[in-house]
Order: sequence, then C-alpha cells, then structure tokens
Amino acid sequence: MKVADFDYELPEGLIAQHPADKRDESRLLVYHRQSGKIEHRIFKDIIDYLEEGDCLVINDTRVISARLIGKRVDTGGKIEFVLLNQIQGDRWSVLVKPGRRAKIGTVFEFGDGLLKAKIIDRTEEGGRVVEFEYDGLFNEVLDNVGIVPLPPYIRQPVDNPERYQTVYALHRGSVAAPTAGLHFTTTLLDKIQACGVNIARITLHVGLGTFRPVKVDSLEEHRMHSEYYQIHSEAAQLINDTKDKGKRVIAVGTTSIRALESAASCDGRVIPRQHAHTDLFIYPGYRFKVVDAAVTNFHLPKSTLLMLVSAMCGREEILRVYQEAIKERYRFFSFGDAMLII
Repeated sequence: MKVADFDYELPEGLIAQHPADKRDESRLLVYHRQSGKIEHRIFKDIIDYLEEGDCLVINDTRVISARLIGKRVDTGGKIEFVLLNQIQGDRWSVLVKPGRRAKIGTVFEFGDGLLKAKIIDRTEEGGRVVEFEYDGLFNEVLDNVGIVPLPPYIRQPVDNPERYQTVYALHRGSVAAPTAGLHFTTTLLDKIQACGVNIARITLHVGLGTFRPVKVDSLEEHRMHSEYYQIHSEAAQLINDTKDKGKRVIAVGTTSIRALESAASCDGRVIPRQHAHTDLFIYPGYRFKVVDAAVTNFHLPKSTLLMLVSAMCGREEILRVYQEAIKERYRFFSFGDAMLII
C-alpha cells in the first residue's frame, strides 16, 4: 500500500489556529461504520452515543515545556532544543537547531543560566544527547525557562497554554498533546460517568514522531518512533471486564488506541504494562483486538494517524468522510473539531 493513497487536499483556512471558545462546544462528526451514515453534532452530544457499561479510555499524559531557546555559553550563538525523552537522570535526547553549533562538549544555557546543557553524544536520528545542570527541581526549572511546543502548522502562540492540555492531564512526559482529549470538560466527564460509563486512565507519552512525515513510498517500509506507555492493573481489569460483558471499549485518541493494542494479548485481553514502549504501526489490514470505537480529531494528509483511522474505517471510506468534513467546514488538526467512530 502506497503512502500517496492517503493524500487529500485541505484548504489552508480549515487548519485550526486556536482552540474552540469552549472545549465541549467544538463540532463532532459521528461516523457509523456499519451503515456509513454521517451525523453532524456538537461535541458534548457524544453522551448520546455512549451506553451504560461502556468503557471510555483516556490518555492522562501531560505535555512538558519541552522547547528551550537559549545560547551557547562561549560565543552567545542562539540555539533551540526540543526535549524528546529522558535517558537516565539528567541525560536527555533532544532535537537541536542549528545542529552545527551543537558539537560534543559544547555548553549551552537557557533562562539566563538557570538551566545549562552539555552536549554528550549524537543520536542515530541526528539529534543529541545532553546532560543538564541546574539548581532545585528539574520540572520546576523547565517550567520556568521552557515553552510548551506547538505543532508546526500552528503559527501563533496560545493565550492560555492549559488549552493545549487535557483537563485530566497528570503524568508529565509528552512533547505534543493527545488532542482528541482536548474536547472533554470535567463536567462532561462527570455526566458520562453518571450514565454508567466507566472511565479508564492509561498513559502514553506522545513523541515528535507524531508530526514527522512518512518519508518512504510504501507503508510496509515505515518504522514508527518508539513511545513510552503504561497501563495499570486497575485499568486493564476495567477494560477486560467491559469486553467480557459484551460492551464497548471506546478509545479517546490514536495514542490510547496504540497503547491498548500494544498491550493486547492474542485473545484480546489487555495485559498491564509498566514502563513499556511501543512502535506499533497500525494501518489498513490491521485487526483490532481491544478497541471497538474511537474519538479522534481530523489528521494530516499522508500521516500515520490518518492511516490508523483508515484501518478502522477503510481507506476509501475515511477519505469520503474527510471530504464531507471539508465540505461542511470542519476545523482540522490539533485544535480542530472531533470525530466519533462507532
């Protein structure tokens, strides 16, 4: 299967540059897989499609202030880091720009010296391994000097950075938000639970691979970047009980889908995972073991996220649905509107 098969034309004006005024009043396209029916609703109407005994699975990762803009200590040359993942202790892998300034042994500083970083090594992907030096707690220092990174297609800063966090964000570690969850409010989640729908929390830390283009021609040649995830025993039990009772597991976002399917046994049981990593690539032909339905945003052309939802709906069908969304002027990508696949 060719990457080009997942291309579509999107008017630039439909790329959302800011979140909806109210989280749960973004639009919701509901796609019924069996009939192909499409409905146009408001996100808070999602409660009409959930049933008692269903399990909604949310990713409670929190985006860190992973973008650092600073300077080289000896020359004052400007540098930009994006933290990717913690290797051990104060050693991290990072993206650097411009890379020519980040030679091994070079020291950079951020926030007027509150945070310093020494280049230790190179990574296979062209990034760097750095060791940070600071006083106090790393997370507090990072919040003081860093910036929450936004996707490259969002060209203006967000007035309130918390709008790029879900209301249930808890575990720090992502460099991008699990955007399907941005539409939920605490009030809406309370109403959903009051209807007898269970909510299971899992964690997958989103990496920059989310935004990297697929550079091969054939899907079979693409390799996903590995991402950290964990599923506690309580969440696994809740999900497995849902399946046993014949009710639906509804994943919020592609990150939740990938974590659940990565932790699934051959017979569809979710196995608890601690400090696990996944590079699972889901595209058409994949047989889902756990996930029955999904909440998701509208994804970039030729992206692995579009390929994943195509695996749920079929490539031609998902492109048909996207054309309907374009016709109806839905807002696309991270700050855009939502889609419920049932």
